[in-house]
Amino acid sequence: MKLWKKLSLVTVTVILLAIGASGAAVIYRSLDYNQEKTIESCEQQLHSTAYALARELENSPAKEHSEAAKNSYITYLIKKYSASKYILIEDDEVICNLTPFELKNPQDERWNGTDGFSIIQAKGEQYILISGKKVPAAGEKEYKLILVQDISDLYRDIQKLVIADLMILALAVVLAMMIVFLVTRKIMQPLRELQQAAQDISEGELKRRADVHTRDEVGLMAAAFNSMADRIESQVTELSKVSEQRRQMLGSLTHELKTPMTSIIGYSDTLLHVNLKKEKQERALYHIKEECRRLEHLSSKLMSLMGLYENDSINMEETSMKELFGQVARLEEHHLRQKNIQLVYYCEMGPKKIDKDLFESLLVNLIDNGARASPEGAVVYLKGEGDIITVQDFGCGIPEDEIGRVTEAFYMVDKARSRKAGGSGLGLALCSMIAQLHGVQILIESKVGEGTKVSVIFEEKQTDQSINTGQK
Repeated sequence: MKLWKKLSLVTVTVILLAIGASGAAVIYRSLDYNQEKTIESCEQQLHSTAYALARELENSPAKEHSEAAKNSYITYLIKKYSASKYILIEDDEVICNLTPFELKNPQDERWNGTDGFSIIQAKGEQYILISGKKVPAAGEKEYKLILVQDISDLYRDIQKLVIADLMILALAVVLAMMIVFLVTRKIMQPLRELQQAAQDISEGELKRRADVHTRDEVGLMAAAFNSMADRIESQVTELSKVSEQRRQMLGSLTHELKTPMTSIIGYSDTLLHVNLKKEKQERALYHIKEECRRLEHLSSKLMSLMGLYENDSINMEETSMKELFGQVARLEEHHLRQKNIQLVYYCEMGPKKIDKDLFESLLVNLIDNGARASPEGAVVYLKGEGDIITVQDFGCGIPEDEIGRVTEAFYMVDKARSRKAGGSGLGLALCSMIAQLHGVQILIESKVGEGTKVSVIFEEKQTDQSINTGQK
């Protein structure tokens, strides 16, 4: 059974019980009150008649006459007070009965009290009130006067009241059912909206939200549900993005491995099957060695990048940027000297809270990219001022329409030149991931033939970890 049906059933049941109980209480109280008033009225009438009869009997001249004459006189007196309501008992014997009923037990001790006694008897559908008391000081004889009153109208009125109450109860239940049904359906509408939203999200409609704006508990639950849906959508989108990046990376890796592997297979096959001169053998072995080094370099970069994808927690600590610049310059000194490239650097930055090893890798990769893009004898600049680190070269530059893609894994503007210079297409992708983990921005500005400037921008309140690219 659905929740709204359960609520409706429980509510209607409570209303039914409440109205029924209150109606029954009113009817019972009304019956009890009317009975008390009727008995009180009959007893007062009986009391007045008994005392009046006692005075009449005390002063009656019929005492000197025969029993028949006396009884006739008493009957006359009783009829004077009421035509057909009384029974008179003389010494436990009925001497006058003006009612249509027969008294079965005139000797009943209950009639002996001067205060009176009343009972109600049911005879079929007829209800009879019987009140009796002893007639005070009625002479030598003992008299008991009994009043018999038909009170069936009282019970018929109560029955009519019960029927009317049942009709009102039935009408109230019908109205209550209609009202409760409508109100419950209205109240449950937000829950149905939540249910439908959850169903839609489970079927893949991640942008679906619960359209509930009430200020009650259901509204709070809907707000929490929508917040949860936002997080789920964000996480699913992020997982999809990471999955797509890994898929592209795997495809690019397969493609990148194909070229050196083909070269290695070709040179090794030549060495195995062709009788070459020693000089050519050495050249072939040199090429195999270089391709293996390239594979090693590619593998190292890929492992670093995958490590960042797998574990996005980093060890942030206060680091002197001047010391970091000096460390990077020492690491690059031998490598740049081989290419006849000069590194000019200076730092006017205060300490920053960074992962020193990762940021060192970021700067080394940016300098390597600048060196590969520069001709022999060129200069690469590493500058640190305020909250901005700049790596600038004056090499070949990047076409405007390709600046936005240079941070993609394995993407190379000039693949032949990059491979010749020892590039793998993973350096800037690695820099992008390191920047994201630190909450800093990378801005790339470049013109073909004029060179490239890469800016690493620290922001005091970085809320959106993103990589920006732009150009002058």
